[in-house]
Amino acid sequence: MRLFLFIVTLTLIVQTSSAQPARPRIAWPDGVQAAVSLSFDDARHSQVDVGTAVLDRHGVKATFYLVPSRAAERLEGWKAAVAAGHEMGNHSINHPCTGNFVWIGDNANEAYTMDRMRDELVEASRQIEAMLGVAPVSFAYPCGMTFIGRGASTQSYVPLIDELFLTGRGWLDEGPNDPLFADMAQLLGQEMDGKDFSQIETLIDFAKSHNSWVVLAGHEIGTGGNQTTQIPMLEELMAYAADPANGVWLAPVGEVARYIESRR
Repeated sequence: MRLFLFIVTLTLIVQTSSAQPARPRIAWPDGVQAAVSLSFDDARHSQVDVGTAVLDRHGVKATFYLVPSRAAERLEGWKAAVAAGHEMGNHSINHPCTGNFVWIGDNANEAYTMDRMRDELVEASRQIEAMLGVAPVSFAYPCGMTFIGRGASTQSYVPLIDELFLTGRGWLDEGPNDPLFADMAQLLGQEMDGKDFSQIETLIDFAKSHNSWVVLAGHEIGTGGNQTTQIPMLEELMAYAADPANGVWLAPVGEVARYIESRR
């Protein structure tokens, strides 16, 4: 009896799976199988002190989500990064996160209104453009949190990001983006801090099998320490992507997003 039920259940699963229509697949440039974007948050000093030089040696462009006050502390480095072709994104003025983090002070998401968030994001873009001459089209949610308010008054500010930017990227997500389905205002961002290349390659292999877009997210760039994307991993990843046989397109978030939008 148990064997009979198992066979019936398996048959139903197979029939249901085969009945699902195949999702359309995007034609990536040059026939590659997946897109990969490198992105870094907060305008950490190590990003321009050491990181952009590593990227530039390989001719790779990344997306940097800037907090303007931090970027001002390394202004010449960020100007050089813009000149090298890296994308500058918006990461807010005050980096609001949940007030459960004791370090957040007066900038808890729970205390924000939509008007306050709008004003802050518009001002962040204004400051970035004034400093660097580029207007951000990409945004990364601080702490990956997309809400403001609390309890019955909680709201999503995803619609605001959709209005102000081409893309909004999350944090600590568990998969790649389906290019013909993904909400550009809620792109999945997968952590690359602390990982070696074998771990990143696993993410890329999954994306290749699904014709997807991996948006990797990191913070510091170096060879150790907390929240640090490891330079040896980056070196291996960039060499891997440079080999056409591996079928990977490595490009900034905004560039990939524009390509996708042109094909939807």
